[in-house]
Amino acid sequence: MNHIEEPVTALADKIEAIELSVVVPVFNEEDSVGPLVTRIRDALAGFSQPWELILVDDGSTDGTLANARAELFRPDLRLKIIELQKNFGQTAAMQAGIDAASGRLIATLDGDLQNDPNDIPRMVAAIEERQLDLLVGWRQNRRDGLLLRKIPSWCANRLIGKITGVRLHDYGCSLKVYRASIIKQVKLMGEMHRFIPAWVAGVVPSSRIGEMPVTHHARHFGTSKYGLSRMFRVILDLLAVLFFMRYKARPGHFFGSIGLATGGLSALILFYLAIDKFILGNDIGTRPMLVVGVMLFLSSVQLITTGILSEMMARAYFRDDETTSYIVRQVFDKGGPHA
Repeated sequence: MNHIEEPVTALADKIEAIELSVVVPVFNEEDSVGPLVTRIRDALAGFSQPWELILVDDGSTDGTLANARAELFRPDLRLKIIELQKNFGQTAAMQAGIDAASGRLIATLDGDLQNDPNDIPRMVAAIEERQLDLLVGWRQNRRDGLLLRKIPSWCANRLIGKITGVRLHDYGCSLKVYRASIIKQVKLMGEMHRFIPAWVAGVVPSSRIGEMPVTHHARHFGTSKYGLSRMFRVILDLLAVLFFMRYKARPGHFFGSIGLATGGLSALILFYLAIDKFILGNDIGTRPMLVVGVMLFLSSVQLITTGILSEMMARAYFRDDETTSYIVRQVFDKGGPHA
């Protein structure tokens, strides 16, 4: 009897295994969340394998959560809602959804109806056909303002591609499809969601990252969460990405190399001044070069010790990598709320 039950159970698990998880972070999108769920359901109505939808409410202060919960009992939809304790930002919300996803593939998109869910089936087919680990949407015809959105985005995409080496037309498009086994190796922090292709390039070759044109719609509800101030954050985040891509496991090399260069220059200056003082007999007490040499020496010591401390912190980070950038208040599904 046991020999019969085991294959049947294994077959049932295989049939019920979720192929695709669709993750959508939402924040104050009370008017969009209902139509969004409907569009996603309609877009994947013909999807031949089991899929799920995960909405992450990032501390909304309007009726977003209530409107999302109203969609829970649709009979043709496997929906999970994750309520975060407060507004942690889009990156943390996206990470929460990815952590909760159980599909072999994970698709992400914005909750403002500007991304088109009808592109998801095409992207799922393309990521398999092209044997990629990440497929990024490319909004060729963006329905956004020229000055506040398109021009800053174009500049940011060029800059990010040049610095990271991952050449894409549209880093900022939230519509992406990942292999879950790959994206779950990447830990998203801060506001790093716009640099996901660069983070993924840290665990797979850039040849396994691709893009394809997708549809983009104008915003119908709510207001944009972005503005020109985002450009300054992008530059700072880009510097952090560059550092982590090259020196995440060995930060001491970054600080130490600068410290050694500074120390070498200090040694040359002080050696020259020592010869000038003790051999040539000149007075060096009031010379600016002495102050420069001493300051360079102190800077060298500080940089080298900073490198040693950063190495210790990096080792602690890799030993304890279970911390999260978000706190879940509760999770809702057809069985009701639970922790």
